[in-house]
Amino acid sequence: MEQTVLTEQQVIDKLVAWAAAADDVRAVLITSTRAIDGAPVDAYSDYDVIVVVKDITAYAEREDWLAEFGDLVIAYWDPIGIHPDVGVETASSIIEYAGGLNIDFGFWPESALEKLTRDQQLPDELDAGYKVLLDKDGVASRLRQPTYRGYIPDPPDEATYRRLITDFFIGPPHIAKCLIRGDLVIAKWILDFDMRHVYLQPMIDWRIEVDHDWNFKPGTLGKGIQKVLPAETWAEIRKTYVGPETVDNWRAMFAMMAIFGDLARIVGDALGYRYPQQLDGRVTELVRKMEAGVFADGPLAEG
Repeated sequence: MEQTVLTEQQVIDKLVAWAAAADDVRAVLITSTRAIDGAPVDAYSDYDVIVVVKDITAYAEREDWLAEFGDLVIAYWDPIGIHPDVGVETASSIIEYAGGLNIDFGFWPESALEKLTRDQQLPDELDAGYKVLLDKDGVASRLRQPTYRGYIPDPPDEATYRRLITDFFIGPPHIAKCLIRGDLVIAKWILDFDMRHVYLQPMIDWRIEVDHDWNFKPGTLGKGIQKVLPAETWAEIRKTYVGPETVDNWRAMFAMMAIFGDLARIVGDALGYRYPQQLDGRVTELVRKMEAGVFADGPLAEG
């Protein structure tokens, strides 16, 4: 399956031509990086497109129209559900085409656009940046202009800061137990999903915001952090990525604990919050003893 690689303008022209010919399509907006002048994009940058239609199910429940944009490789659809920021049912998708084209279509009913013209603030999806590609009824032109601050995190309050730290340090004793038992799958889940993505990544984002005066939009799932973090910090984070060997995962866990603590102290100092060093010390001491086999006289209890 081969397909000519399209330029950005060719993709946009295809979107506009398709929407203009479809009577039930009333407006088309493009959001995210490709809607921001001067934002860095490459051949693999996706197109985030909001299509305002009379009936979202007419598009979400069939795929024949997708061929308008190229040879389909795979289509993923979220279930139709209430959009958390818009408050009405919407449909969203990830569509991959031959030639590397990726279009993430979101289908909104006309009522969603009307509602947003009356709201005092745009949802993050639009406030991060949008451009109107087609506006048959003149509704999209009444939307507020984006501030380009969508998805930029606010500084956490102290309770949120301390809760993230506590939740992070729940993980190491469980990882240690799993590594001792040889339960690699569970250990890797806690280390590489729970501790890394649920707790470490928000702390990394806050650390980046400290350097950018809380005026920086972090990439999704840590996208691009290696470009904005201090080189020495990124070098320490790289040490937390390892394969299946037990000894390597012990080292990765301690490396993650160390870099998390370093980041949390910087964030805490910037916000005037005290880092819970005693908590860090207690957990570190416990898992060091577990690694050393201090509690290995009897069998580990399940659970």
